[in-house]
Amino acid sequence: MNRNTGRPGRILVVDDDPTVAEVVTRYLEHDGHTVDRARDGASALRQAAARRPDLVVLDLMLPGIDGYEVCRRLRATTSGGDCGGGGMSSVPIVMLTARGDETDRVTGLELGADDYVTKPFSPRELALRVQSVLRRSRATTVPAPGELLRDGDLTVDVGAHEARLGGELLSLTVREFELLVHLLRHPRQAFTRAELLDRVWGWSFGDHSTVTVHVRRLREKIEARPTEPVRIVTVWGVGYRYEPAGSDVAEDS
Repeated sequence: MNRNTGRPGRILVVDDDPTVAEVVTRYLEHDGHTVDRARDGASALRQAAARRPDLVVLDLMLPGIDGYEVCRRLRATTSGGDCGGGGMSSVPIVMLTARGDETDRVTGLELGADDYVTKPFSPRELALRVQSVLRRSRATTVPAPGELLRDGDLTVDVGAHEARLGGELLSLTVREFELLVHLLRHPRQAFTRAELLDRVWGWSFGDHSTVTVHVRRLREKIEARPTEPVRIVTVWGVGYRYEPAGSDVAEDS
């Protein structure tokens, strides 16, 4: 039986604006979450190490160590380091960006953020986005015995939430893993960015660059030559398609 993926979690809110942090905290606590707060990047990393959060709400514009660097360090930490044992590489990150600044969003997504909300924002919108990201991140860890996707030296165990290339474990974010699973489940089927945004992210609308960035990051992890992809290929005028290596993707069940 699936676990309750709507249960509250521990959220780390990182924002140097005390008013924004207070309002966001109030809304998240109203939903039952436990909230820790940090006003700068250094304290955010320390708090993450002391009490590993289930999700991080991260403002990009921070004093000292900015949000970009915080995101990079969290994603780079698989064990030990700034964030202590257990690692933070897969903890969902929802970033806060300036409205209309696509560069901020793309940079944050490239560093490993899972989602974003633009300022000024509705606190309720952010709380709902947090709930959605938490639910999806937890859903991928619910055991689903038997679902094993293979393509050549690439193996994905959906139930265990593990992907391996040539036997080596890949470090994938929640969204990267979900995107890879979706593509592997539908080999040789072309998807538009809007379709992927809907089926993987669950968004009926949004910035299509989110998909572009995640595809690029995923290629860097599974392609021998990311600039000349042979697995996740671009279908010009349409979007992307997964091209199996020599034969259809095999699925064990």
